[in-house]
Amino acid sequence: KVEKINTGIDHGIGIRVITGDNTAYAYTNDLSAENVQQVAHSAAIAAKSDTHQAVMDFTHAPKAIKSPIVKRPDTITFDDKVQLLKIADQAARELNDAISQVSVSYSDICQNVTIANSLGTYVEDERIRTRLSCQAIARKEDQIQTGFASYGATTGFELFETESPDAIGKEAAQRAMTLLNAKPCPAGKMPVVMAAEAGGTMVHEACGHGLEGDLVQKGMSVYAGKLGQQVASEKITVIDDATIAGKYGSFAFDDEGHLGRKNILIENGILKQYLYDYHTAKKAGVYSTGSGRRESYKCKPVTRMSNTYIAPGSDSVEEIMRSTKRGLLVRKMGGGQVNSINGDYVFDVTEGYLLEDGEIAYAIRGATLAGNGPQSLQMVEMVGDDLGYAVGTCGKSGQSAPVADAQPTLKINGLTVGGTGGEANHDEFVIKRL
Repeated sequence: KVEKINTGIDHGIGIRVITGDNTAYAYTNDLSAENVQQVAHSAAIAAKSDTHQAVMDFTHAPKAIKSPIVKRPDTITFDDKVQLLKIADQAARELNDAISQVSVSYSDICQNVTIANSLGTYVEDERIRTRLSCQAIARKEDQIQTGFASYGATTGFELFETESPDAIGKEAAQRAMTLLNAKPCPAGKMPVVMAAEAGGTMVHEACGHGLEGDLVQKGMSVYAGKLGQQVASEKITVIDDATIAGKYGSFAFDDEGHLGRKNILIENGILKQYLYDYHTAKKAGVYSTGSGRRESYKCKPVTRMSNTYIAPGSDSVEEIMRSTKRGLLVRKMGGGQVNSINGDYVFDVTEGYLLEDGEIAYAIRGATLAGNGPQSLQMVEMVGDDLGYAVGTCGKSGQSAPVADAQPTLKINGLTVGGTGGEANHDEFVIKRL
């Protein structure tokens, strides 16, 4: 049954005033000229700015930028959207009788944005995103395990011509079944192979946030003051790119009117630049990297990632697997915690396997990865020639933004793995209980 339906239209205006280091932001959904002027006046006073009127000439404003949408979600019937849920639900339940519960969610958004400022910037953009997610629960005696799968893109309903809802349901159910039959993970230091399909959780959390200019300027980043220094293995190149067609974190303009860009942050292990919005770029004496993003008109822009990934290398996946005599294969990452000040992190592994002689021995559950972002990137031994994306919603400063992250298959030597499978000794590594 359909448990919840949420739909609506929200509109409003946000006004930001910057005076030196002072910033004030105000918003309203009353778009009358009198009220908007009053809100602007209040923001100017809060920012300790002169309250004179800025003269802005938008006579030659560009036309609205339209996304290449084939099937607009707002033209798709309610019944067609519900049918997606039913297909994914049925596919998950039919995989195995142990699947006891399935939850599927569909969402889309059509957002029209106009951005203008006193520097003469005026842009219009339309952003359309579509996403389908499935969670399946498997039960066997006293064991309960959960599997999750999600696909999304900056596109319309045509997403489901390439990403079928039944495949999403099967993936979630298969992941739950794998965990249901898995063995407890041993704990200790060991080589870890992170498959491309694991998504770029590590690069986003343990690296990307530390490269955001506002955290750097506040002294809350382990990467502060390290421009031009080696901060990762020479095999590692980290890129944030808002221009990749169709990806969940892509956009034509950021929320300050700057063009979306491809920014090379780390190149062959060397830290090249940070991400900046207008305000942090001005402080640093550089140009914005097109990274000023906000959740809606109710939020001020802050420095955010878009599509962040580790660039593919030259090693084949087969070579990486063969080179790992014993270790952990991570197929899917879960949530975790990161301290951006020192780079320490802890991540859950939602799908993993123990490797023996370069091959999968058995599935494991209850694994976590613990380490330090810069140190882990220094310990990368091999970088695959593939690339796998994951979609998500990034939270920062009390607001959310759609993002994507990606990585090739990576081999990282000597990561600390937490688990409940006790101690194990091998000739390549020694596993100790954490």
